[in-house]
Amino acid sequence: MSSTQWKPNTTVAAIIERDGRFLMVREQTDDGVRLNQPAGHLEYGETLLQAVVREAREETAYDFTPRALVGIYMADKAGSDITYLRFAFCGDAGAHDPAQRLDDGILAAEWLSADEIMASAALWRSPLVGRCLQDYLAGQRASLDLIHHHLPG
Repeated sequence: MSSTQWKPNTTVAAIIERDGRFLMVREQTDDGVRLNQPAGHLEYGETLLQAVVREAREETAYDFTPRALVGIYMADKAGSDITYLRFAFCGDAGAHDPAQRLDDGILAAEWLSADEIMASAALWRSPLVGRCLQDYLAGQRASLDLIHHHLPG
């Protein structure tokens, strides 16, 4: 029996719609160029909401205000023992800083229609890209009041 405790990788994602288009990122990955919502890993000492605001800003140069939790998703990375636990939030894009350098690996932030995203399934970073979008389009929303953080200090 292994003494190593299994832990999923906690990630956050931002679903940002404006005028019927969604803010997405094209990123260079080990599997080539992929399409994803602005997303990334929760860092030590930050809340889920702080993480999604930070990731959206780092990957798109847009401020992001979360309004609701769309869903919580768990997915295994194909061909590995890695599991991701994704918290997807929807909300509003705010100010944009076109001079801001985007995170390493982010090739572009772009506004795409839902149809364009769904037609690009072969480029999705993971199947969660489509699932999160479908849940958002179906009106799935949970109050941010469901999330409680108990951080030291």
